[in-house]
Amino acid sequence: MQSLLGLRSSKPNSSPLEGLGTLRAQQAEAILRQLSRREWWLWLSAFFVTALSAVGFLLSAFQSLFLHSEHFYEIRADQARWGIMCLLILFNGWLVFRQWTFRRIRKQFLGEGAATEADAAQFSEPAGLDPATGLYNRAFIEQQLGKEIVRAKRQNSALSLATIHLDDFQEINKLYGASATDLALKELARRLRKACRGSDYAARLAADDFLLVLPECGLGEVKLVLNRLGSLEMTCSGRQMSLTCTTGWVDYQPGDMPSDLLKRAAQILHLYETAAKDSFSTTLAPH
Repeated sequence: MQSLLGLRSSKPNSSPLEGLGTLRAQQAEAILRQLSRREWWLWLSAFFVTALSAVGFLLSAFQSLFLHSEHFYEIRADQARWGIMCLLILFNGWLVFRQWTFRRIRKQFLGEGAATEADAAQFSEPAGLDPATGLYNRAFIEQQLGKEIVRAKRQNSALSLATIHLDDFQEINKLYGASATDLALKELARRLRKACRGSDYAARLAADDFLLVLPECGLGEVKLVLNRLGSLEMTCSGRQMSLTCTTGWVDYQPGDMPSDLLKRAAQILHLYETAAKDSFSTTLAPH
């Protein structure tokens, strides 16, 4: 197995993956926190306006403050009270409108949060698994990767992705048949799960593409994980099969989004396709 160099290039200008439930939940949580702060300031403003209005009503009871009524800019005590009352009515109307707005936004994002939880529950069931191998599928990994990025950022820990591309998969399928190929894929999936640590995730992205999500694993340790696969020689349906593959890996860089990591992982697979034209692949050998 020829290992391509892990990519540490500058991050492309890409947007977060559409439909990534974790990121949507994080954004909704941030907006709800901001909404709570605005509600707190709204009630604080209401308290100060009420206090100032009470002081104004109290001062209007002192007639000595309204002795110079002959000037055009002077007002009477009853006019002052009516003015304060009108301002209170306007403020209360604005307060009710703001409360209605906050409740509408909160209801909207709570609804989105419920939808995100429903999606997470769906992926935690067998629907988030590849039916042929029992590994996680792309939808689950896209969601889980967002959580792992948040954890790596919070704990300042490493996070790596390892890609595995089976060489000449279509030719193998034609040579040995679909039944034997399916058994070989299941055996490869078993070895991937065995090679993984307790916190790792193995997924099948396509017919011949696999991905390992390796939390708290630096680039220097990825090779050790992949070496646990051993030689990809197996007996399926009574026939001896030898699979060849190419691997590559990328690591999380500060500021990376899930799309950045997945795109760089896809670039490794593209490098494999280019290298394969020059017969740049060898059989995996244990170290």
